[in-house]
Amino acid sequence: MKNDLIESIVDEVVKRVNEEMCVPIEASGKHVHLSRADIDTLFGPGYELSKMKDLSQPGQYACKERVTLIGPKGAMHYVVVLGPERKETQVEVSLTDAVVLGVKGLVKESGQIEGTPGIVIASATNMVQLQRGLIVAKRHIHMTPEDAAKHNVANGETVQVKVFSSRPLIFDDVMIRVSPSYATFMHIDYDEANACGFTKGTMGKILKKST
Repeated sequence: MKNDLIESIVDEVVKRVNEEMCVPIEASGKHVHLSRADIDTLFGPGYELSKMKDLSQPGQYACKERVTLIGPKGAMHYVVVLGPERKETQVEVSLTDAVVLGVKGLVKESGQIEGTPGIVIASATNMVQLQRGLIVAKRHIHMTPEDAAKHNVANGETVQVKVFSSRPLIFDDVMIRVSPSYATFMHIDYDEANACGFTKGTMGKILKKST
């Protein structure tokens, strides 16, 4: 009984240390953000996306709707649509996904789609030919201003993150994004998740880059 109590205390201390020193990590699969115009084309004029579940970032959610991505060399089916609608459609895939589709995977920050490749997005009834908008999302950390102050980082700064997992590694060139509307989470794609042995609950420690 005494040993169980000690182990429980140690686990709680470790948990609190991790919460203070580290940030939680999430892995994002391929997904699509759609504009109003493209929602109308794919699903019908005035169609409203159906929320399936909320995501970690406030106001963001996964939808019941699924689409197919069609590239020069292959297709990827049952790709989730995320809401709410965006000003311009953006498709986020991993570098491996880009190879399967036969498109050039450009690592970009979300919203920076100038010069990016296009892709065909198909629903059960229609399709859209994007001229641009497919990106490989640059790994990043969403942070509240309070957590940014705690970790001594600023919006737009790039840092390294040491990942504590079954295959620990240090990710370089991680973008800090700070906003009161964010919840603090680091986002990586499935290629990166596989490389570090990611599992649910994996944490990372921010390391300031030397100047």
